[in-house]
Amino acid sequence: MAHVRRKFFEAARVFKTLDTSIPLNLLDEMFALEAQWQKLSPKARRKRRRSKLSPLVKRFWVWCDMCDVLSKSNLGKAVAYAESMRPYVDRLMKYGEIDFSNNASERNMKSYVMDRKNFLFSTSPEGARANAILMSIIETCKANAIDPMTYLTEVLDEMAQYPENRKFGYLGQYLPWNWKQS
Repeated sequence: MAHVRRKFFEAARVFKTLDTSIPLNLLDEMFALEAQWQKLSPKARRKRRRSKLSPLVKRFWVWCDMCDVLSKSNLGKAVAYAESMRPYVDRLMKYGEIDFSNNASERNMKSYVMDRKNFLFSTSPEGARANAILMSIIETCKANAIDPMTYLTEVLDEMAQYPENRKFGYLGQYLPWNWKQS
């Protein structure tokens, strides 16, 4: 939704008319509500989304459906982009676990995007997959306030001492959100 809002904001800089104030106000209201609910449990957030956010989202979609603009204009592009996100936004309303905006995820991944050229040397699909897995583990550690280097060092040292025939059921205890630093 942050991208949707950004596109309407860019259109507002060009248009400076009432055409953009309605969707921007609705989007700002949506983000303000979501900010208030950020610390709530997923169940409570889902309940509030259904009761308070859903009417705003419906009004936003009605406005987009009724908007009559040139498709090549900035506002037309903003409306088209919003419409392309519609199924995902509608699905988002059913869940409380998922954030309304993916800005935090994108911000976390920015360092990897900037280092993209370094990853060109993975030399194989398996190497690229290993890089993706390692990046996911590192970002999950960061999200759980764990030092990735300490986590990887301790987990790999500890797991290397387990017998090969041990069942995989024990691996869950080593996931970053379950891991207890020794």
